[in-house]
Amino acid sequence: MSFFLTPRFFYLLVALIAGFTVAFFLPWLLGPVQVLGLLLGALVGLDAALLYAPAKGGAAPIFGRRVLGDKLANGSDNDVELYLENRYRFAAQTETIDEIPHQFQRRDVLFKAAIRPGETQVIRYQLRPTKRGEYEFGALNIYAASPLGLVRRRFRYDQRRVVPVYPSFLQMRQYELLAIHNRLTDVGVKRIRRVGHSQEFEQIRPYVAGDDPRTLNWKATARRAGTGAADALVVNHFQDERAQSVYCLIDKGRVMRMPFDGLSLLDYAINATLVLSNIALLKHDKAGLLTFSNKPGAALLADRRPGHLLKILEVLYRQKTQYLETDFAGLYATVRARVRQRSLLVLFTNFETLHGLERQLPYLRRLNRDHLLLVVFFENTELSAYLAAPADTTEDVYNQTIAEKFTQEKRQIVLELQRYGIYSLLTAPKDLTANTINKYLEFKARGLI
Repeated sequence: MSFFLTPRFFYLLVALIAGFTVAFFLPWLLGPVQVLGLLLGALVGLDAALLYAPAKGGAAPIFGRRVLGDKLANGSDNDVELYLENRYRFAAQTETIDEIPHQFQRRDVLFKAAIRPGETQVIRYQLRPTKRGEYEFGALNIYAASPLGLVRRRFRYDQRRVVPVYPSFLQMRQYELLAIHNRLTDVGVKRIRRVGHSQEFEQIRPYVAGDDPRTLNWKATARRAGTGAADALVVNHFQDERAQSVYCLIDKGRVMRMPFDGLSLLDYAINATLVLSNIALLKHDKAGLLTFSNKPGAALLADRRPGHLLKILEVLYRQKTQYLETDFAGLYATVRARVRQRSLLVLFTNFETLHGLERQLPYLRRLNRDHLLLVVFFENTELSAYLAAPADTTEDVYNQTIAEKFTQEKRQIVLELQRYGIYSLLTAPKDLTANTINKYLEFKARGLI
């Protein structure tokens, strides 16, 4: 069905019915009201004829098309474009309803536009998915009306399409672009001064203004001076140490199901893993991945060959949270069996209580003995907001006391890890990516990796 009557028609119809009602008491009005009724019917017929007249060449008078990427980025704003073309000889008033996937739970994807004859108009809007998986788009419905505005004709473009939602590759590209242009500070990544030399000797070259005097090679300079060379001063040229292994260990247990701002902690960890892996590859390190829950999950050995980042993206796309207790003993066994070289292990997990940490501490200490371990866990930002609110009742005081206890336990977890020489990062979910990159760059600057 493509024929619809507009609210304007029904308003006029109600007015006409009111006229007939008044004419029952004032018979002299019956004739003019009947004429108005015939005029309304004629206008509806004319409006329908205008809307259903074929366009030039027999094409549809209104053409529509939805344009979006082959995949969507989880947790990011993804652009969607609707192209509407008017092939009528008059300006068309359109209402466009895009049938977006049910996961978004939005009822506001309706756009009104006036399109002149022969004009193409572009409507842009954004969608922010909060779960990975397949999302199905339905049809694109365009309701067109002539200047009379009594009838609407629906044009339905069946663009049913299934689009996968991947970890946020848009966030990854943003960080990559900023890293290339040395602007990571724009997203909270600190500029860290390198301490000492975590570099490998590459070659000697002539000294130029601005070189660090500490890199002067005095023996080579003396030899060149003895030959009478004009550019006797030479310096050692270093390159950053490369091919260090960086593994992201992602906990998929029940502790990672907690949602913040629509995304689960697992999805925050997955997005941060993708960005960190890309930054590590840009820094000429190797990136690897291990997932685990009550049993070992996916595993990708550290590498930096072309296409490796795409493999990481595909593996991350398929990860799902489990509802069972995490097995850290199994994690230790997996790391020991698969990771032969000393590496940086970035462990994404969550500890709510000190007792929860103490049960897993023996395995964390063993991991830290063989590798450089960074334990990343999350602040409960909702508790922090609750503590910042004023306590108006006795019940609020009690509740805030309990909330403060949980917040204090998080700080004790950090101190407990420090006591055993284990690096930790307590962060709000929204700051996870920037703070994790800061830690990675700090380790590189200090020569720890």
